[in-house]
Amino acid sequence: MTGPEGKLHWEHYAAALLLSAMALIAFLNILGRYLFHYSLAFTEEITINLFVYLVVVGSGLAFEKGSQLGMVSLFNIFPPRWKKRVIFLGALLSAGLFLAVDILLIQLIYYELTIFKATSPALGIPVWIYYLPLPPLSISVFRGIYQGARRRAESIRR
Repeated sequence: MTGPEGKLHWEHYAAALLLSAMALIAFLNILGRYLFHYSLAFTEEITINLFVYLVVVGSGLAFEKGSQLGMVSLFNIFPPRWKKRVIFLGALLSAGLFLAVDILLIQLIYYELTIFKATSPALGIPVWIYYLPLPPLSISVFRGIYQGARRRAESIRR
């Protein structure tokens, strides 16, 4: 699975690493359950958070490849000069949505550090630690939105 230019980006490696870690953790939990009759319940907490990270990185890859949800039937009725504007508007709205999510995440991290101080149920880790990688990982989403919109706009002929 390569990027549009035929080379792998850090997002591809991150997605592979996250998915591999999730599979390894699940496999170790299965081994623990059936061989040692001991369930590693805390692994669910780790796996869920790794899945969230994988979804963020995967969203960036989907935007880059143009695999995100869209209204293709509506888009196809526009003349070529309007299609570029619609692509730009869609990219702007998508980036705005993820920017809002990032702002809310940063606020949530701040509140968790200062006010709530909640801990995770299984491991007792402060939950802000689980939230912390999400804003930096969303860089892949912004990059994917930009790359995907640029490629789609360039492919449209006037």
